[in-house]
Amino acid sequence: MAEGGRPTRPTGDWQGRLRRFGYAVRPRTDVRERLVPPFPAPATRWWELLRLGPAGAYRAARVMEWLGPVLVTALAAAIRFRRLGQPRDLVFDETYYAKDAWALLRLGYEGTWPDRRTADPGILADPQVIPLSDTGAFVAHPPTGKWVIGLGEWMFGLTPFGWRFMTAVLGTLSVLMLCRIGRRLFRSTALGCLAGALMALDGLHVVMSRSALLDLVVMFFVLAAFGCLLLDRDHARARLAAALPVDGDGHARPDRVVGERTGTGPRPWRLAAGVFLGLAASTKWNGLYFLVFLVALTLLWDVGSRRVAGAGRPYRAVLRRDLGPSVLSVVTVAVVTYLLAWTGWFRSDGGYGRHWADGRGGTWGWIPAPLRSLWHYESGVYRFNVGLHTWHRYESNPWSWLVLGRPVLFDYRSPKAGRDGCDATADCAQAVLALGTPLLWWSACCALVYLLFRWALRRDWRAGAVLCAVAAGYLPWFLYQDRTIFSFYAVAFVPYLCLAVAMTLGALLGPPGSDDRRRATGAVVAGGLVLLIAWNFIYFWPVYTGRAVPVGDWRARMWLDTWI
Repeated sequence: MAEGGRPTRPTGDWQGRLRRFGYAVRPRTDVRERLVPPFPAPATRWWELLRLGPAGAYRAARVMEWLGPVLVTALAAAIRFRRLGQPRDLVFDETYYAKDAWALLRLGYEGTWPDRRTADPGILADPQVIPLSDTGAFVAHPPTGKWVIGLGEWMFGLTPFGWRFMTAVLGTLSVLMLCRIGRRLFRSTALGCLAGALMALDGLHVVMSRSALLDLVVMFFVLAAFGCLLLDRDHARARLAAALPVDGDGHARPDRVVGERTGTGPRPWRLAAGVFLGLAASTKWNGLYFLVFLVALTLLWDVGSRRVAGAGRPYRAVLRRDLGPSVLSVVTVAVVTYLLAWTGWFRSDGGYGRHWADGRGGTWGWIPAPLRSLWHYESGVYRFNVGLHTWHRYESNPWSWLVLGRPVLFDYRSPKAGRDGCDATADCAQAVLALGTPLLWWSACCALVYLLFRWALRRDWRAGAVLCAVAAGYLPWFLYQDRTIFSFYAVAFVPYLCLAVAMTLGALLGPPGSDDRRRATGAVVAGGLVLLIAWNFIYFWPVYTGRAVPVGDWRARMWLDTWI
């Protein structure tokens, strides 16, 4: 029998083999284990080889639950913080967000700066010399991400290290979160650490972690929300499992009353997810799409848990028992969080459009004037964002993102031989290119196809969860193909590409019960791919960090003409 209680075809035919391919855990017949699959016990061969005994093996496994992710995170930190202050300049859109963050610290809202040709060099010399006007400036994005950047500036000043510090912190912590999320998703510490290591070695994630832009902040908050909903899923299913009746052999059995009428109790992790999704939306509006997709995902998880628990009509049970609390606990909390992010603007008198609604009545006069002023301001921001069609050299269509068709050049310099860090005998190129590690991204394209197969043919909820998160970060951009958009927006769904690759590599190791030869072959193939990805990252390291290399070496790394 398969995990959902459906009979499978004999494993001798090719369809049966396809249906079995990719199991990360054995099919479970006990209802409690199907609701909350346990983490596997330490492998017998290891504790026998190390002579630890069962108790020692258990303690070692508990240590590795955190030691493995911490080691991977240390690697990510070393990569992201090394020479973080270089290049010593405002690169790409840092010219907007670093200055807006500084204005938020000084005024509580985004003030007006002089022309960037005047302000940018002056900031690096002495930011106090450049006059920051208290006249509110019209800005295209909500303030949370800029408050995050401003925290680094508050600690280290208006310097390249200061405005990049917090994105580097969030980028590093996101690797730790992904290790733990992958462990819970796959019930495997090794696969969780593999997913985290892949993201630690992704070039786009590294570049965005070393730049004061908003998209990595969105990625961090959304990943935290995804982890909270994953915890909520396990806790809610555990409560249903505990309420099930037990037969004479001690096994839980499905029960229609439990499946349809049992409440899942307080769900604080949903509240936490609402906070994080509100912070994501108040950083950039594409966080709203994640809110919609993830709320739908958690409701489908509830449908699945009630079906396993014995509900005859699980969708109706979810509509009655879970829909209202889910919307209230996630959506309402997200909206409140979004409004709280504008506290500095609400408390000001000089914020852009702050007093637009003062003295205006009309149909909506019963709504407080500050809220109507914010609505008017945000309506203008919406019109600006959807109407942005200015041509840019590095804009790209979302069709090309997954295959890295058009990365964005954040910074480029041409130091002469023997000067400005160029140690070669010929002239050098010094570039920061927002390019994902090619072998990782191209592997992820294949992994997404495999996950589609797992979700469509096996109804694998893990594959569905990863695909849902990728869709939330990727598909909405197809609505704006005529807008000026850039490929680095894809950093929002990089964690889920890494999860997809990790899940596929886990499948290559073979299903449970595979013989040693099958396991060894899978380990060689998976390990070889991971080593190639690591080599690929090292090879492209100079163009991720702005290291000066001879022009010929730089051109050798431009594998596609569209990368230049």
